[in-house]
Amino acid sequence: MDVFDLIRQQSEYMRDSIPLIASENVTSKFVRECYLSDFGHRYAIGEIERRIYSGCDVIDRLEEMAVRYTKELFGCECVNVKPISGTVANLSIYRALTECGDKIMALPIRCGGHFSFHDSASVRCLKTVEMPFDPSEFNIDLNRAKKRIIEEKPKLVVLGASVFLFPHPVKEIVEVAHEVNARVVYDGSHVLGLIAGKEFQDPIGEGADVVTASTHKTFPGPQRAVIMCKKELAEMVDYGVMPCLVSNHHIHSLAGYVVACIEMIEFGRDYAKQTVKNAKSLAEELYNLGYKVLCSHLGFTKSHQVVVDVGKGCEVVEKLERVNILTNPCLLPWDDDVASGVRIGVQEVTRLGMKEEEMREIARFIDTALKDKKPINEIKNEIKEFKSNFLTVKYTFEEHPAY
Repeated sequence: MDVFDLIRQQSEYMRDSIPLIASENVTSKFVRECYLSDFGHRYAIGEIERRIYSGCDVIDRLEEMAVRYTKELFGCECVNVKPISGTVANLSIYRALTECGDKIMALPIRCGGHFSFHDSASVRCLKTVEMPFDPSEFNIDLNRAKKRIIEEKPKLVVLGASVFLFPHPVKEIVEVAHEVNARVVYDGSHVLGLIAGKEFQDPIGEGADVVTASTHKTFPGPQRAVIMCKKELAEMVDYGVMPCLVSNHHIHSLAGYVVACIEMIEFGRDYAKQTVKNAKSLAEELYNLGYKVLCSHLGFTKSHQVVVDVGKGCEVVEKLERVNILTNPCLLPWDDDVASGVRIGVQEVTRLGMKEEEMREIARFIDTALKDKKPINEIKNEIKEFKSNFLTVKYTFEEHPAY
């Protein structure tokens, strides 16, 4: 067996599966073609027009395009498109805006926080103070958060999340953070495509000093990242990225990011709107089937994510995987070390053309699998037949096979 056999197997597996991993997406053929270009062989260390290597004139134009389209999509003052992952983007901000020993405030993992708010921050010798959280609202506890910011005086207040159902109170947090000379960083990795499509919140417009984000979740681009910031922070941010944490910034995937930006400018609003509709439909149907879907009193979700308390998240995820339904377990605020939740994301199946009725059918597949209503192979075959109608990438300039 060689690597091309494995590539074929992976494509066949995804063709027959329902992908509900909240941190993944499928790119268009136009994005994928960028990976095969000569850009993949090249280095471009340094800033535009100030590279260490020669032969970067064309690459400079590409990076200029990336910056221009990012500003058009998000209305930001300054952009750095060099980070090669969301974690690298966050580390770059820690390097740029903190000193070793400083405090940052962020959500704990069990309340949706990302590990880069904690484990990665320790690389910079930062102390992470827990952001107060209201489990009933599945959001930041604003009054307690304000008090803790004043008490702790962190250098950075990090908003955004990995388990992210509702917009965060950016404007209110910015007001109190600036009182103690703290900067507000919003990690929009999960919701970047929804922000671009005007279906979530506008953290830049609401006053965040910095927005970091990976570009391959609700934003259907290649696996890399972007940093957007206020003008007065741009020089520090640029230094924090290169040469501190990035040397070559993977020019082939940068080209793919530019293509994804163009797609989102053209199709992003329709895509984002359908994504949120789909998440709500899936949540409602699971709730109607008797599952403990979080935040029913708030309409379940305003993002691409649905969170279900199933008691034993890992066991449920493994059971769903056996019938080719792909999800992931997640800690919930009331958990210790064992995840009781399952996190579901609908952005990828939305890109494949699914709508509300398909979400209800997916909920019924989940119910059938978890309650052992049919044999595993029978469910897998039904899923394969169901998925056969959704093998085409939508919301792009030319629809085409996904696998």
